[in-house]
Amino acid sequence: MNRTPWLRLALLWLAGVDLRITLLAIPPLLPLIHRDLPLDETAVAALLGLPVLLLAAAATLGSMIISRFDARRTVILGLVLLGASSALRGVGPSLTMLFAMTLVMGASVAVVQPALPALVYHWAPSHVGVATAVYSNGLLMGELIGAGLTTQLAVPLTGSWRLALVLWAIVPLVTAPILWRLTPALRAVEAAERPRWLPDFHSGLTWRLGLIQAGGGTIYFGANAFLPDYLHHAGAARLIAPSLLCLNAAQLPASIAVALRPGWFVGRRGPIQVMALLAAAGLGIFFIPQDWARMAGAAVLGFAAAFAFVLSLVFPPLLAETPGDVHRISAGMFTIGYGLAFLVPLIGGAAWDRTGIAAASLAPVAIGAFALLLAPWGLRIEDRAVNLHAEATAQASP
Repeated sequence: MNRTPWLRLALLWLAGVDLRITLLAIPPLLPLIHRDLPLDETAVAALLGLPVLLLAAAATLGSMIISRFDARRTVILGLVLLGASSALRGVGPSLTMLFAMTLVMGASVAVVQPALPALVYHWAPSHVGVATAVYSNGLLMGELIGAGLTTQLAVPLTGSWRLALVLWAIVPLVTAPILWRLTPALRAVEAAERPRWLPDFHSGLTWRLGLIQAGGGTIYFGANAFLPDYLHHAGAARLIAPSLLCLNAAQLPASIAVALRPGWFVGRRGPIQVMALLAAAGLGIFFIPQDWARMAGAAVLGFAAAFAFVLSLVFPPLLAETPGDVHRISAGMFTIGYGLAFLVPLIGGAAWDRTGIAAASLAPVAIGAFALLLAPWGLRIEDRAVNLHAEATAQASP
């Protein structure tokens, strides 16, 4: 496939949107959920943290399912389950249903996510960087839509937070049949030929990729978690909303830059390490007690985190020598990356509590930058990778 596969790129982008639009709909709805359900702050933390934790915990399950059913069917079935569970979160006046369906939804996202790099391997072997940047852009757009338009559009349109969840759930439920109808089945794999699915956690490669993704994730989640409280403590509460907007909106140019110039960035450790330095600079700018610096620093952090995130997603399809290796590498990377991105930001809260210094809460951002600087050492991309992908795709697709 030498020409750019525009239809498949569009479908990858749409799948990326699906994986985040329902996930990020809950935070803006929390005041409305508080009103209807007995939700204390501990329950809020669990409700927000559960999906991120599942992205790590269920990634290996996703690898196992992909090895059995193939990446395309895993995405289709996962999107159906994702949409159904997301819609059911608001059924009945019950915290049990909310948490149970959030658990299923988070597991669905975790299962589908390792399948997307595998689809890149099959669908766009000659355009790995572009395809990865495209579905990464979909992930980021899903975050912006879910977080930014839920209370402004979905709730006024539907009249309740419960129906707002149903509205966003329609998106993956519509995407699944479109994928089914518009994409060919992948080559069937005989039982004796089925690839291994368990990630190799003894591999240095798995840990390097996991730490790269953890670095970007820790910068992003750490900034989102503690930037508002730090600004409030610093007497700049008026800057919380615009700074969070800068942090999240600055992610989009990162995915676009990789899509436009993949040859400059894909498979190289230098750009990732530059993002480490950029994140450190962004943190320093943010601490300047000026309004412009708060917002500019947040934007730099968002850009650096997203750029590193997109580049980390490129590695599994680029490094894999067989189709079965893609989801194994991806699952290992997601398990380590999201696991640490969940755990390391907790250090920020503990550091603030222990020292009483508000700036210490942003220590996870510095840790993430340090991980981005060190983790890429030793990564090697062979020139023959794209040719291997093209040969594998010719055999796997009709």
